[in-house]
Amino acid sequence: MNQNSLSQTTRPPLPPFTKESALKKVQAAEDAWNTRDPEKVSLAYTEDTIWRNRDRFLSGRKEVRDFLQDKWVRELDYRLKKTLWSYSDNRISVKFEYEYRDHEGQWYRAYGNEQWEFDANGLMRIREASINDVPIKEADRKFVQ
Repeated sequence: MNQNSLSQTTRPPLPPFTKESALKKVQAAEDAWNTRDPEKVSLAYTEDTIWRNRDRFLSGRKEVRDFLQDKWVRELDYRLKKTLWSYSDNRISVKFEYEYRDHEGQWYRAYGNEQWEFDANGLMRIREASINDVPIKEADRKFVQ
């Protein structure tokens, strides 16, 4: 297997996770999401990934990519911070917060928790996210770019 095909099918670090590898996985996810590039972000998920995001249920990488594309059209100047909460063999839990503004200029901070499950190649096959949004003033932003 050449390096190109390896990079398309694996996403290190791979399970089972240690604290160090779980922290790297969380940072890689944060970095990817902060690009706001739906194609790049979607490649971290299995082709048949299953998601719950708030009240939306998604199935498959294409639905995830489409969801993210729509998300970042609505959530402008998006900036995210993820923190490792816990980990085990092939699972990681994170808490996160992110900020964005809508098209009318109202800023929000979203707080949430995610549970992730990975396949042996380090691709996320399950993502469960619970998220709450709080309107904030622009002056109260934490994540100024």
